[in-house]
Amino acid sequence: MITQSNAVPRQDLATSDDEFLEDVLDGLSQRQKTLPCKYFYDERGSQLFDDICQTEDYYVTRTERAIMERYIPEMAALVGPGASILEFGSGVGEKIRRLLTSLEAPHSYTPMDISYEPLMASAEQLRQEFPSLTVDPVCGDYLQPWPSMPVFLRSSQRLVYFPGSTLSNFTPEQASDFLSRIAKLLGSGGGLLIGVDLIKPIEVLHDAYNDREGVTAEFNKNVLSRINQALDGNFNLESFEHNAFFNEQHNRIEMHLCSQVDQRVEIAGQEFRFSQGESIHTENSYKYSTQHLHQLFSRTGYRVVDFWTDPNQYFSVHYCTVQ
Repeated sequence: MITQSNAVPRQDLATSDDEFLEDVLDGLSQRQKTLPCKYFYDERGSQLFDDICQTEDYYVTRTERAIMERYIPEMAALVGPGASILEFGSGVGEKIRRLLTSLEAPHSYTPMDISYEPLMASAEQLRQEFPSLTVDPVCGDYLQPWPSMPVFLRSSQRLVYFPGSTLSNFTPEQASDFLSRIAKLLGSGGGLLIGVDLIKPIEVLHDAYNDREGVTAEFNKNVLSRINQALDGNFNLESFEHNAFFNEQHNRIEMHLCSQVDQRVEIAGQEFRFSQGESIHTENSYKYSTQHLHQLFSRTGYRVVDFWTDPNQYFSVHYCTVQ
């Protein structure tokens, strides 16, 4: 069933324009101008990200899918029967179907996403596809204090599913904090099934974030379009250029928008000056070694039960339990 208490209007839980404006003004006032990457994902940005996942250069989605298709029987056996699953950033629920189909008699599924309409539509469809499954959608931002999720918390067989290497967008400190919060939520013996991107040749990373079709560049610039539309900005998108590169010191891809000229931009009446070559830092994507990942899991309260990679060792899926 869909729990009606959680089916609140999107505007009650999604990021408000006031918060958006505050974050933008604060980020652009820093010495190194920044914009939070969560603002990539308006309707247009979400579609562009889906398009990125289909490009030849972007390996993440197809590599994770291949790992899941090959090893999901092993994963399901480790999770065991009767699991209650919580998925952060569930989107339209595409990835969870493969897992639900493979698990033995899953008890419930709690998708959490900030986008109300896709979340509710996906929950209703899953209810029809899996009639014995309790579906309890929760609309909210998983980076903020979590809303109530009574169905999941009533279960003693808890699993958090966090695919897609979203953990890579967190700083190491944020990743530790987030994993620790999940461990407390799961409780002793609870399971975490998580996808994480691995360190690989720099040229592979460069191509993935600078795809030949230019979709990632359009995705990066879309945050400026969103500011123009929602916050009365006047960014000239043609005067900014997408730039993504691997920072070897921090083991991360950095995405920037670089000003091609000296210019001034106004947002909600506030002016910002850009010199030629100055950038807005829009996103990080950290890459891990398996050794580093296992150390991270250990110090945040987990035991690594098993993990799976592709033949190139580009990506990993880990199953951990809370100690």
